Amino acid sequence: MSVKSQRTSQYKPGLAWFCSAPLIVAVALLYAGGFTTSIEAGMAFLDWPLSNGTLNPEGWLQDREMRAEHSHRLLGMAVGFLSMIMVFWTWKKEERRWLRNLSMICLVTVILQGVMGGMRVRFDQLNTGAENNLLAQSFVLAHAMGAQVVLCLLVSISLAQSRNWIERKAGLREPAGVAFRIVGVGTCLFILVQILLGAVVRHGDAGLALVSFPHSTPDGDWLPTYWNWAVVVNFAHRVGALAVVLSVLAFVAKIWTDKNTRKAFGILAFLPLFLLAVQVFLGATVVWTRLNEHAATLHTLTGAFLLASCWMLTFLSFRLPLTEFKLESLASSDPNHFNDSASTSA
Repeated sequence: MSVKSQRTSQYKPGLAWFCSAPLIVAVALLYAGGFTTSIEAGMAFLDWPLSNGTLNPEGWLQDREMRAEHSHRLLGMAVGFLSMIMVFWTWKKEERRWLRNLSMICLVTVILQGVMGGMRVRFDQLNTGAENNLLAQSFVLAHAMGAQVVLCLLVSISLAQSRNWIERKAGLREPAGVAFRIVGVGTCLFILVQILLGAVVRHGDAGLALVSFPHSTPDGDWLPTYWNWAVVVNFAHRVGALAVVLSVLAFVAKIWTDKNTRKAFGILAFLPLFLLAVQVFLGATVVWTRLNEHAATLHTLTGAFLLASCWMLTFLSFRLPLTEFKLESLASSDPNHFNDSASTSA
């Protein structure tokens, strides 16, 4: 029996549940990476891909910085391994070509993500002796953004493999308007830019360039009274936060004022608002506590969750309505069997 003949578009419980495994581990990986950055342990080991020349460096459980960085590396390996299994299983059993391709894109992104993290170590000035650390920092920022892409890809794959998606209980009965999708994609892009600015602030040691919140100075000034590179980046991150707030509010309002999206998403539409409120509070707490490592890590993680929640709703809005599938597909003996060409538009 050929591999193609084994593929179906039916709900596959085993595969659906397994697709959640790399997503769950990726969340743990995001936390581990954020915490490693918060305690400045990214260079606890000067080598890569091994740690002090081995997969199990001596004393890594006892040393805080080594424990943070090595846990981050082990979780990265776990996401890569699980993603490889997911791709193999998807290509063997999944008929929807777009979903097979998406799983492969995810795996390639995970691999690139690991390489960028490794290059951050290999090209650090501690290893190269360079006068500055711009090259390594460039890999750091790319690594931070890649993590967000991986998270959104895993969310998309998990949604597409779910029973609700396949049995057409997820997404919209009527297609969302172009304006809604533009707002959704735009909101995700705003959040991505804000995450990038946050990464620049964190890795550029500019977190306390402005020591007050919500004002820029202890005297209550909204604008900084002096400017340097760190202040510019920090203030840009605050302005970006305001842009994200407005964008998320517009996105949720767009959902709630359209009868199709309101009916499809219901209370789920308020998830971005909840995460936004938590994110703003954590951002303020980071300043008020003078960069508390746990607050800073949770701030990073919640930002990723906010992006994922907005992307989830946007992705669901691209779901084809039931009436757009060919009648012969609906009348087939397999009620869940949709043709691949139609599925590519989902």
